[in-house]
Amino acid sequence: MAKIDWEEYKVYKHQREGRDEVDNFEILLEFLRSYYNKTSPLEVFDALDTDPVGKMMLEKREIFQPEGLEAYLYRRLSK
Repeated sequence: MAKIDWEEYKVYKHQREGRDEVDNFEILLEFLRSYYNKTSPLEVFDALDTDPVGKMMLEKREIFQPEGLEAYLYRRLSK
């Protein structure tokens, strides 16, 4: 996977409506799905896990395995 383009992420975040009410991690997940067309939790986890900032965001949420991200996404969707 290519490195996460943080400059494009900033543009995406700036243009997103309601960005002040949403966690940066949530916006990053949306960005990965739209910009890189990543739909699988495994693909998203791999992208985050290979990037220093992405890895930090995962660790902050105590997500250390793809299954943890899948559970996080499931919890978020069931709200």
